Amino acid sequence: MDMLNSHCGVSRDGPGVVRLTICNAGPLNILGSAAILDVEAGLQSLASDAGIRVLVLAGESGKSMIGGADIKEMATLDQASAETFISRLAGLCEAVRHFPVPVIARMPGWCLGGGLEVAAACDIRVAGHDAKFGMPEVRVGIPSVIHAALLPRLIGWGRTRWLLMTAETIDAPTALAWGLVDAVAAEGELDIAVEKAVASLLACGPEALRTQKALLRQWEELPLKESVEISIGAFGRSFLTDEPKRLMQHFIDRKR
Repeated sequence: MDMLNSHCGVSRDGPGVVRLTICNAGPLNILGSAAILDVEAGLQSLASDAGIRVLVLAGESGKSMIGGADIKEMATLDQASAETFISRLAGLCEAVRHFPVPVIARMPGWCLGGGLEVAAACDIRVAGHDAKFGMPEVRVGIPSVIHAALLPRLIGWGRTRWLLMTAETIDAPTALAWGLVDAVAAEGELDIAVEKAVASLLACGPEALRTQKALLRQWEELPLKESVEISIGAFGRSFLTDEPKRLMQHFIDRKR
């Protein structure tokens, strides 16, 4: 693993597959300001690499991808510094959302608060069998904010209210049933489950997948009519590449 900076390690897991590992953030991979800025910087540096087809976001610790934001740092904040801190975390989430290829969250153990917000910004979430999820902010006197706003889109308003207002945790099977995660691995098979998701993505046209991710992000924010309209142009531009002709012909030939 090569270190991009103090908190960001990168390894190539195969052609087109990159794993970004959050490092030196404690046993639960807690995000303080330094780690937030370093991980965002790592994402930004990788975003221009046209050879990347899938990014796996992981934590150095087997206990968590991201356990949450640093409560020790937050306890020292005032209004101005609190807004600066949470704006930095929002910037990290946006770097994940707008990374040009699919981002898979590899999620063992605990995923709380800011960690769940980063996970919600990922495209695919694969959880360990013993993973736990929660939004405990109200129990320490702050609201859940920034990319907690993605949760109603994933799990609905009622379940979002439950998580944000009760601060209760849920287990991996519940998270799967709610749609908070996309897969739950059997015990000891988290990396196998992640690789299965990677393989599915690699089977797709890389340019089409980049376009699809960009459309999905726009659809999250646009009304239906505008979403349909921008899709027409994206569909047409896909034929400026060789992917439709090449992959469709492969499909046709395979069916013969």
